[in-house]
Amino acid sequence: MTAPFVAHTDTEIAEMLGFLGLSELDDLFAEIPEALRLSGGLALPPAMSEPDVAWRLEELAARNRACGRDLVCFAGAGSYDHEIPAVVKSLASRSEFLTAYTPYQPEVAQGVLQAVFEFQTMIARLSGLEVANASLYDGAASLVEAVNLAVVASNCHRVLCSQGVNPHWRRQLDTFSRGSGNQIEIVPLQGGVTAWDEVVGEGPAGAVVVAAPNFLGCLEDLGAARALADHVGARLVVCFDPVSAGLLRPPGELGADVVVGEGQPFGTSLGFGGPYLGLFACRLKDVRRIPGRIVGETLDRQGRHAYVMTLRAREQDIRRERASSNVCTNQTLMAVTAAIHLSWLGPQGLREVALRSARATRYVREALLGIDGVEPLTRAPLLREFAVKTPLEPEVLIERLLDDGFLAGVPVRAGFEGTAYDGGLLVAATERRTRAEIDEFAAAFEKAVR
Repeated sequence: MTAPFVAHTDTEIAEMLGFLGLSELDDLFAEIPEALRLSGGLALPPAMSEPDVAWRLEELAARNRACGRDLVCFAGAGSYDHEIPAVVKSLASRSEFLTAYTPYQPEVAQGVLQAVFEFQTMIARLSGLEVANASLYDGAASLVEAVNLAVVASNCHRVLCSQGVNPHWRRQLDTFSRGSGNQIEIVPLQGGVTAWDEVVGEGPAGAVVVAAPNFLGCLEDLGAARALADHVGARLVVCFDPVSAGLLRPPGELGADVVVGEGQPFGTSLGFGGPYLGLFACRLKDVRRIPGRIVGETLDRQGRHAYVMTLRAREQDIRRERASSNVCTNQTLMAVTAAIHLSWLGPQGLREVALRSARATRYVREALLGIDGVEPLTRAPLLREFAVKTPLEPEVLIERLLDDGFLAGVPVRAGFEGTAYDGGLLVAATERRTRAEIDEFAAAFEKAVR
């Protein structure tokens, strides 16, 4: 039996070279110009034994300070420290679900396909739209694909994007637009919400993009965004918080044509930004433009319910010359995990998570605003995230609070340069935060400010 992680022996290498008619390993790379070859050895330490390597990796890992174990997390900005029930971890870790892909072969994958179908159904209901796909890579990727769908459907590359959209998502949208030719126009915020009356020019647009709640935690007026979309002939794209959907009306009921979001709060731990879960839903009229995979329900030859990938002909790998997206896969494991989490919560459980998060946010906000020198960055209505101004630079404040065991929040910097919001601190609370934790956080916050 061959050990999977043991390097080739000298005998095996000699056999390989003999089969190829070569005398030494360097002959394999003879066609590579000398200037492109590594001139010396790699700066690596001598080989170590397996126990020594494991010990060294544990030593490096111990330098990290994990949320929950070492730090109480009040950071958000798109990634949140929500509770993950034990049943979610147990079921999602079963070997039957350990795949990142939507299965092609329905005859051997009915279980996974049904789980993805149920995920699509739940996302469609949360968004208030008719159809959802089998997921995308993360929320930012979903936004890019939504804009691509909108400009193709509207045949117009002008995109009106609210400054309240997550700045990291906006950067990714800008990057992909350089290749697609989409023209991104940022609509500024006033008082924490989008100033749609600041839109310059009366020409048509392909997409109007808004986040609800937005990056600063403020609730946006989707009616105003819908009115602008109708005026310029655009699809309305809404970036929504799926947890907030437990309390707020679905964006689809308020006029959204496409709804996207980040599914990380449903069963996916915080992990340096990924792998996460992109949510995507749209109206039935755009079903043939929807990116990625769709699982559909049908009947087999015996009349039994069966699940298959459907509408494959619209995918980039089938009709490349007419595709509006090059996405040909999804995040199946994260989607199944989210479906398990949502099934466990149910409508009432999701409402409770959203309500407890909102109450915790209100409590921590009142506690922080009671500290001398701390002021609200916005006064617009909010739900479970808020921004404040502090006497210290947010980076300094965060660094000080780390010593007291708190991850204080996220600095408001990129994407808000030169505005009244630049230099704020974005703070979030979830259902995991207790009154005692919040009181201790407020006390540490006041000490750090002083």
